[in-house]
Amino acid sequence: MKKKPDYILLGTIIITLLLGLAALLSASVAESQKDSGGIYSYFIHQLIYGVGIGIIFGFIAYKVHYKKLRPLALPILLISLFFLILVFVPQVSSESGGAKRWISIYGFTFQPSELAKLAFIIYLAAWLEARRKTFKNWNASFVPFLIIVSILGGLVAFQPDLGTLGIISLTAASIYLVAGASLAQMGAIVVSGIGLLAALIKIYPHKMDRITSFLNSSHDPLGISYQINQALLAVGSGGLLGVGLGKSVQKYSFLPEPMKDSIFAVWSEEAGFLGAIFLIGLFLVIAFRGLRIARRSKDRFGQLVAVGITFWMISQAFVNIGSMIGLLPLTGIPLPLVSYGGSSMVVTLAGFGVLLNISKYT
Repeated sequence: MKKKPDYILLGTIIITLLLGLAALLSASVAESQKDSGGIYSYFIHQLIYGVGIGIIFGFIAYKVHYKKLRPLALPILLISLFFLILVFVPQVSSESGGAKRWISIYGFTFQPSELAKLAFIIYLAAWLEARRKTFKNWNASFVPFLIIVSILGGLVAFQPDLGTLGIISLTAASIYLVAGASLAQMGAIVVSGIGLLAALIKIYPHKMDRITSFLNSSHDPLGISYQINQALLAVGSGGLLGVGLGKSVQKYSFLPEPMKDSIFAVWSEEAGFLGAIFLIGLFLVIAFRGLRIARRSKDRFGQLVAVGITFWMISQAFVNIGSMIGLLPLTGIPLPLVSYGGSSMVVTLAGFGVLLNISKYT
């Protein structure tokens, strides 16, 4: 029987989104002025192509019964894989900062790895539900699980986008754990993850710089440790109440990616410790309500999808925040509902639409 959605979750999402737009409006001023001559260009772009389109897809995801996604799980994943392959086609790929993570067709730019996050959650939930009886069999379920993750992860890793690879891997592991993984299977996943990390550092030795700067932020302060030092300076400058909205100093060409990866540092500088804690609190509420929806879901597919979406959003949020305050290495992933990025915003709102849809049937 259909009930009302989780209004606490919906309200928290709306508050976080509005707060994110306020943070973006301030953080994007310098970049907008430099790139377009106007101070609102990036904000307007995000409002139209991120929030506007995202609300449409989120509303559709909210209205269509989530069980109808089960038979569409494989086609959605295949479409996602197709777009990930297109990233490596020179005619349609778009490169930035040495990474090929976008496709550009007729002026429309999209980041396929963002779609892959949601597509993989839906597919993995349907796949694991269908294998409930053979779940404990390593050859029937566990080995194919690793192969599926490796195929998707490999396409993301070679872009390279190791931050997104980490979020996809962690989300997949969380879904597999909730599905009923044994201690031995989870141990094998951890060992595989460590081996993958070692291999990627071997392939991309420059990625080791982020770990070096994480372990010792005083090492090469004008080079590999520059961003983390500027982020910590921004966070520390905020004090208890912040310097005031719109009054950040670090966003003016001092802090790299102020409206993207580093937007939490700008927000902390302007809103202070209390503002940062309030934002973190919003994500904790989202985590609690999302897991509550998963626990109360009446079927396995809904439960696994809810867990996957919740863990995806929260792990991405806290990896981003952790990297800005020196608790984790820099990863380059956006802060959900806050950072600039149309692809991320659209898929994030679609994911929340699915989660709210599941809440109607708990």
